[in-house]
Amino acid sequence: MLVSDLAIPANADERAAALVDFGTYLNPQKVRVMRTAGLDLVEGERSGAWVWDVDGRRFLDCFTSAGSFNVGRRHPKVVAAAKEALDHLDHGNFLLCSAQKARLAERLAELSPGNLMCTTFGTGGGEAVDFALKLARGATGRPRVVSTVNGYHGHTGFALSAGGRDAFREPFEPLIPEFVFVPFGDADALRDAVDERTAAVILEPIQGEGGIVVPPDGYLTAAREACDGVGAKLIFDEIQTGMGRTGRWFASQHEGVVPDVMTVAKSLGGSLAAISATIYTEEMREFLIPHPFIHLSTFGGSDLACAIALATLEVIEEEGLVENAAAMGDRLLAGLAELAARHPDMIGETRGRGLMTGVKYREDSHGPRMSYQLSQRGVLAIYSGNEPSVMRLMPSLIVGPDEIDLLLTALDESINAVRAGDGPADEESTRVRRRPQRAAQEG
Repeated sequence: MLVSDLAIPANADERAAALVDFGTYLNPQKVRVMRTAGLDLVEGERSGAWVWDVDGRRFLDCFTSAGSFNVGRRHPKVVAAAKEALDHLDHGNFLLCSAQKARLAERLAELSPGNLMCTTFGTGGGEAVDFALKLARGATGRPRVVSTVNGYHGHTGFALSAGGRDAFREPFEPLIPEFVFVPFGDADALRDAVDERTAAVILEPIQGEGGIVVPPDGYLTAAREACDGVGAKLIFDEIQTGMGRTGRWFASQHEGVVPDVMTVAKSLGGSLAAISATIYTEEMREFLIPHPFIHLSTFGGSDLACAIALATLEVIEEEGLVENAAAMGDRLLAGLAELAARHPDMIGETRGRGLMTGVKYREDSHGPRMSYQLSQRGVLAIYSGNEPSVMRLMPSLIVGPDEIDLLLTALDESINAVRAGDGPADEESTRVRRRPQRAAQEG
């Protein structure tokens, strides 16, 4: 059954009012864009792999706030840890030592590859990247940073300067100087760009906003070798790819490459807290010894957030979510390949690793049209910010075969609907058509 077949619920005015207020006091263009894509919903209840809007419609969340809900929404164990922490903790005084910070940093050191064992906490991914780049410049005394075209690292300071999309950068130029961009996946271009003035190379092991781009085998190794050859530092942005998303704890582990610095965020907070971490080697920490207060974050790694993050890591490990991401990713990618074979006029390519997958449509316009059609079938999915022809499919790592099959069926039906020219109906006429159904139900 299509969601549009349902009667309009009694609390629909709540959604309308929230959208008006959001457009008035926050961002009117976001409301317009979401409405065009059929995603002008307002979140209500949320649980596991699912979210309900305030109208009571249920959606399989395949966007998950760009991979922020790896353990699902409001996982019972994470919620219980948060409630227990609230009985004893608050943010904590950022200037003082914290047992919660120490325990979480120790746990991250145990999970991180190679000799990554030192952590600085923040509240979000952009903050983590900012510190990673500051640390690389400070530790090397060099100015240049090599990043990738269509890479995404956040919207703040150093992070925005490293972003590989002109539309995000140009309104704020001049940005921080000495950032160089090379095509992602091109090992030769990367080697040519790295020299004795390079402080760091920063890249995502798999580009997320760039359209779920998996680099060729050996690319991460080439990046490591290029950095080692001139004494530059290698930074992996694992903010979307980490925490089990690709079927390993961190995507770089697929190639066995260890960076000097790694950033994580999003799913570290278990859908309940804002927390990020920049994880680096003891060698990199040497720069901080004479500068212990050179980078501070009032709420970064708050005691409450650390308690929640510790519970999140425990859930990922105890429930085998890394392994489940690998297995369900195989099922999803196989299904996507079959859809591509049956719909070559609509799908140009399917790609990904684990439950970080993407569908590249033949035309950019198919992205928002497919988002609309999927929303009508109870699936929340949206195209990539830096590559609108690619739809990201990143459900929570707790999904099982039934959810994967539901998603594949919804994709198949949506492709047929787009091909048939179906699209958004006029809002007022839709309301008129729904009213008799609602009256019948109420009667």
